[in-house]
Amino acid sequence: MKHFTILTLFPEMFPGPLAHSVTGHALNNLWRCEAINLRDFAGNKHNRVDDEPFGGGAGMVIRAEVVMAALEHVEQNNKAGDQPCVIHLTPRGKLLTPEIAKNLATAQNITLICGRYEAIDQRLFDYYNQQHANNPILELSIGDYVLSGGELPAMVLIDSILRFVPGVLGKEESHTEESHEHGMLEHHHYTRPAEWRGHKVPETLLTGDHKKIKAFREEEAKTITNKLRPDLLEKNRKKILE
Repeated sequence: MKHFTILTLFPEMFPGPLAHSVTGHALNNLWRCEAINLRDFAGNKHNRVDDEPFGGGAGMVIRAEVVMAALEHVEQNNKAGDQPCVIHLTPRGKLLTPEIAKNLATAQNITLICGRYEAIDQRLFDYYNQQHANNPILELSIGDYVLSGGELPAMVLIDSILRFVPGVLGKEESHTEESHEHGMLEHHHYTRPAEWRGHKVPETLLTGDHKKIKAFREEEAKTITNKLRPDLLEKNRKKILE
């Protein structure tokens, strides 16, 4: 069973929306999550986890020893015995892609660090990565924008990973035909009735000829991608040339 451990100041946010729909149906059967409150490792009577930044500036910084104590707690209580994959959700991280999500789906234990305030003391990462040179903290971003904290990105990451875990989706081929899976956006979709308010379903989709339908959808996907996200086609072209 896949296990996610979330280090957060707001453990009540989990599992949140992940407890619904396909991920919710698989919860506690194919995956589980444990949200750990960082304030439990504050080490002071007021449970304060942050302090002012050296050098001045806006915002507060989460103390390195707080997060490290939480990570050590996770390691000490890891019944599986394997080294967890530790991920920090941050705008400075590598952009999440389907390839990354698919690779992470093979990891049994994943620990997610959800930052808040201005940042986490950089020395946490320097120390941890020095001690775990073969398995350093992976920093990931879900987009070029800033949110109030890492909790929502953590949920997005978990959802994207679970879609690659066998048994989570109703049909295993579902994720193979989605947008970005082959470097392009997805083709349009239609259902009954065949005509609605003067708009008809493309004739090819009504033929029952699977070869023609496949070719039609591939061409439609190229057209949509070229119109809405031409950068994806260029990125694919560069990959082929490489």
